[in-house]
Amino acid sequence: MYNTEVTIAEYLEKLPMDRRTAIAEVRKVIRKNLPTGYQEVIQYDMITYVVPLSVYSAGYLGNKEVPLPYLSLGNQKNHMSLYLTCISTNKKAQDWFVHAYKKTGKKPDMGKSCVRFKALADLPLDVIGKAVKIATVEEFIVAYEKTRK
Repeated sequence: MYNTEVTIAEYLEKLPMDRRTAIAEVRKVIRKNLPTGYQEVIQYDMITYVVPLSVYSAGYLGNKEVPLPYLSLGNQKNHMSLYLTCISTNKKAQDWFVHAYKKTGKKPDMGKSCVRFKALADLPLDVIGKAVKIATVEEFIVAYEKTRK
């Protein structure tokens, strides 16, 4: 789950070049727009931005050893994925995201929080950047805890 033995650079190095380039570009957008307080780690074999355990010791799903994920970016067998937990905890944010995504003329391939893409051109990076900004650490913890009740 939470892997401290693989660095982000090692994770990226293992990817095929086309996917490494796409993931690196999405990562730049994430890092540029990420509210302060989140930590970049490898979790669930993806680049994940988490609420550190020092801030939220309850952990993800009550596991005190697994930090609460805000969003993840990963390489899958048939696509790349962006898991936007940051919007899945907020119905209004979900609706905004889908509307803003479609407004760009791109068709979202997504589940509740997972956005699948085969190429960087499939993503509206400005919309992704706005989604990343959606919640401070404190706001996200409150929204997450509401979903757990």
